[in-house]
Amino acid sequence: MKFKLPAFLENIESPVEGEVALRKFAANPLAFGGDLDLFSAGANGARSENASYGSAIVVGIDEVGRGPLAGPVVACAAVLKSPDALLTLNDSKKLSRPKREAMFDAVKDVCACYAIASASVEEIDEINILEADFLAMRRALQALGFPGLNETAPEIPIEAKGSFADVLGMPSCPKILIAVDGNLKIDKMPQDIQMPIVKGDGRIASISAASILAKVFRDRYMDKLEELYPGYGFDKHAGYGTKAHLDAIRRQGFTPAHRKTFHPKSL
Repeated sequence: MKFKLPAFLENIESPVEGEVALRKFAANPLAFGGDLDLFSAGANGARSENASYGSAIVVGIDEVGRGPLAGPVVACAAVLKSPDALLTLNDSKKLSRPKREAMFDAVKDVCACYAIASASVEEIDEINILEADFLAMRRALQALGFPGLNETAPEIPIEAKGSFADVLGMPSCPKILIAVDGNLKIDKMPQDIQMPIVKGDGRIASISAASILAKVFRDRYMDKLEELYPGYGFDKHAGYGTKAHLDAIRRQGFTPAHRKTFHPKSL
């Protein structure tokens, strides 16, 4: 099921403003009337018993690498220390690579906790890119202590800092609202605590943070692939199907880093 942008986020002008609004929603979803169904409809369609949250963590989650012909898909789950912790947060696609690289450590510093996880080329080919997206997201959430998940470790080691429980100083996982970039909820997870947010990486600061961390992490991994398979330009196009990348495949063939299910018909 595809979701539309929640009404209370329609006029948001900055990621910080969006983060503030979303935290208010998480604290009291009943105050938002018609948007409550986005928060309280369980996986089986039943109304959640936990609709009124009080104290809750807002975790932004985003992925990068759905479209490339090569390399993993990478997801990040991030919780900010405060909505205005870093005013320059924005959609990673709106930032140049040098700008993202310069912000990388600062973004990690303003996160109360974060985890960056991935799904491999082999997993993408086996279960399809959408399910691999969800797998990487669940791995990131599991690394932060989300209960009930039992995913295998990814091929690329997860990078993480802290946990959800650490954020509120609790021995067990606190209540969580997962803000997912896009119009879909993560599969194989509780549906009542997820809110898809269309273009969320430009609307919600915690999603912006996740977007930047995931993008820089994947770009650096693709740099390593260029060292392993020189001449493909992975350090420049990050595996996307640019003309230079397609020409390199024609000259040198496919590598083990290429997705078998993403081969263009022209090759």
